[in-house]
Amino acid sequence: MSPVYPFDEAATARAVVDEHGVLVEWNEGARRLLGWAPDEVLGERAATLLADGPAIALPDEPRWNGVLTVRHRDGRAVPVWILAHHRRPEDGGDWLLVTPLEGTGPPGPDDPLAHAELIQSPCAVAIYDERLRLHAMNAAMADVLEVPAERLRGLRHSEIGGRRQSEAFEWHLHQVLTTGRGNDVRTYVPMGGHGQVSAWLARLSPITDRRGQVRGVCVAAHDFTEQYRARQRLQLVNEASVRIGTTLDVPRTAQELADVCVPALADFVSVDLLDPPEHGGEPLTGPVAMPAALRRVAHRSVEAGSPEALAVTGRTELYPATSPQGACLVTGHAVVISKESGDLEKWLSWDPVRRLHSGELGVHATMSVPIRARGVTLGVAVFTRFRQPAPFMPDDVLLAEEVTARAAVCIDNARRYSRERETALALQRSLLPRSLPRTAALEAASRYLPAARAGVGGDWFDVIPLSGSRVAMVVGDVLGHGVQASASMGRLRTAVRTLADIDLAPDELLTHLDDVVARMSAEAGAEGRPGEVGATCLYAVYDPVTRRCTLARAGHPPPVLVPPDGPPRRVELPSGPPLGLGGLPFESVELQLPEGSVLSFYTDGLVESRERDTEAGHRLLCKALAAGGGSLEETCDRVLHTLLPAGGASDDAALLLARTRALPPSQVATWDVPADPALVAPVRKQVVDRLDDWGLSGAAFTTELVVSELVTNAIRYGTPPIRLRLIHDESHLTCEVSDTTHTAPHLRRAKTWDEGGRGLLLVAQLTRRWGSRHTAEGKTIWAELGLLDDE
Repeated sequence: MSPVYPFDEAATARAVVDEHGVLVEWNEGARRLLGWAPDEVLGERAATLLADGPAIALPDEPRWNGVLTVRHRDGRAVPVWILAHHRRPEDGGDWLLVTPLEGTGPPGPDDPLAHAELIQSPCAVAIYDERLRLHAMNAAMADVLEVPAERLRGLRHSEIGGRRQSEAFEWHLHQVLTTGRGNDVRTYVPMGGHGQVSAWLARLSPITDRRGQVRGVCVAAHDFTEQYRARQRLQLVNEASVRIGTTLDVPRTAQELADVCVPALADFVSVDLLDPPEHGGEPLTGPVAMPAALRRVAHRSVEAGSPEALAVTGRTELYPATSPQGACLVTGHAVVISKESGDLEKWLSWDPVRRLHSGELGVHATMSVPIRARGVTLGVAVFTRFRQPAPFMPDDVLLAEEVTARAAVCIDNARRYSRERETALALQRSLLPRSLPRTAALEAASRYLPAARAGVGGDWFDVIPLSGSRVAMVVGDVLGHGVQASASMGRLRTAVRTLADIDLAPDELLTHLDDVVARMSAEAGAEGRPGEVGATCLYAVYDPVTRRCTLARAGHPPPVLVPPDGPPRRVELPSGPPLGLGGLPFESVELQLPEGSVLSFYTDGLVESRERDTEAGHRLLCKALAAGGGSLEETCDRVLHTLLPAGGASDDAALLLARTRALPPSQVATWDVPADPALVAPVRKQVVDRLDDWGLSGAAFTTELVVSELVTNAIRYGTPPIRLRLIHDESHLTCEVSDTTHTAPHLRRAKTWDEGGRGLLLVAQLTRRWGSRHTAEGKTIWAELGLLDDE
């Protein structure tokens, strides 16, 4: 929202047209200019006010100016010069149209602002009057704004710029005007139609009359874009030295290279590596044979989901010498191609699919840089631009080569180290989740960092979808290191998933898990190592319908909660004994979480170290979480960067972040079902009507059958009260029927002459999955129907 100052807003005619061409804002200045009151034009198409006939399509540019002939309320045709700003999607994606109504003429001889000399200075200078409206500017400022001074005179700075940065800058103008003290402001804004960001230092000075009264503000703008870009390049090199090579893991290091360079250097970065020799042999130092077989190891994009990636991570593709990747591997030098130079189509002709895909995405420049270390070619990094409008310049090439060279050394080190711990790491990767499931209940991100020198450990985490759109989160730590700890961790993770499938409460699940650890210790004792197995665990279940989260822990560090409107705080939970002691109780705690709350689960390796105590680690964790901003992935990186040393931790560290979501009441429907089979039909009718309201008519037939079977079974075998609930989230529809009987149903195969026994079999065949869970009142039978095309 624009800042509000005690000045005449009617000095500018201002209107806002949404993306559909409909007027959504009409101020008093617009009424003064054309006579139309807001209630007469708002909601109407802006084209109806044009006197020149059909609508004129505004160009797809950030800004446009020109004269349009518009229709006055009294029927007159009025030519009006208009400055139009096409605002970015995050600012609304609409068009802001402004034109000055006052101050368009030259200043009078007695005007105190006329004494502020502009002269023919190479410095861009503008003068704003005491209403913060442009009074005058020199030719240099007109060149910067690309609009003549006589057209802009009388407009506020926010109306000239049309961006959020312009509104912030106007606040600084107001401060100088009201306090009489000058100020220096740095601003970074896209200038002109090319959209490149320019850096400016604006010196703001008050203009006073003979009595010393402030009558305006003088703005002198100095362009320091080159220094700004040089500082950015230096910062990227420094960031690369810190962020690349944090672990001795090849995919992680390659991903760090891609992450560092997006969006600072490119909009999309892919890292493709040559497969190392089999059986641990030394890599070849000679030329790379063509076509080169490159395996996609990592990529990163400014767009969610990396739509630019045609190669799937882990898949190998062949690149001929006529491709940019092959050419840079053969020559050993970077290959830069661009649409501006006219060679983009030629270089992409080797792959028609890539050429078509690049055209659809608007790719205009790519740069392929060989990844070489110690005389060995390891692969190639490809940098692509489609959002940044500028092509790759020589400084960009040097920067990419420098960052890639640093990453190449780290990748080579990681490969050499990986040969020694291949078996242990393969086991560890097979036991931890490769990716976290997408659920309607929460957004999750995780990190696992093995110990730098102690070997593979037993830390683990998991996110487990449950029935009713709920989700379970678990993090645990098996004591010790090595293959034995990893194997124990894998058994515990499997046990947790099995226990979660039967929907046990967190405290009950830990009780059963305690028995599992006790049996594992007994097995170890049979081999002469009594009591060797020990573990801690934290288990939580979040329900997006009620927004309640139930947690219990067994000797594990408590989670940290970051509410959407407050500082991080530790969740107070009964500690509970570590797993394996046996016979001791566990307690659960239930929290009511606002939507957007972030729960941070971690293992002690994240907060404990030889350099600091646990409390100091907790303070650092809270500080890193409180920094805010960015995605959960960026928050994970920030937490690891803040708490763990660059050379690696002395113990395994696992981190799981979960941002809660909530299902609105409109996506949940509940009915109390009478225990009368004759009344099942009306219930089915209500279900079909609700599906129509949700736009799920295509699933109505299957849902009606499932609801009929589940409700009929509850009436026949259950005990009232009986309740039916439908939950609709983004990927599936859940049908739940609850009653007060604790006996759970069982799937069986009905004989030919049996009259019943086929209902649950039908439900199992029609749905993605089904099951039952016990509640305090009885039980709930549930079934999930997939709503996506591939389900």
